[in-house]
Amino acid sequence: MKKTLFMLIVMILTGIGLTAAQSRKVTGEVISAEDKEPIVGATVTVKGTKIQTVTDVDGLFTISTPPQF
Repeated sequence: MKKTLFMLIVMILTGIGLTAAQSRKVTGEVISAEDKEPIVGATVTVKGTKIQTVTDVDGLFTISTPPQF
């Protein structure tokens, strides 16, 4: 009984750890506040990291964040 309970707890904690370790994909659009037009070539950075991407011709971007964000 104790061994079964121990194994169940280990499997649950492992599953939680694997889920928490996954990165997230963030997508968005950068537009001008003045005329609501897309901003081409804007740099998007994950705050506190060196992870960056640049917007496309439609002002769209996709960036993957590290697990802790």
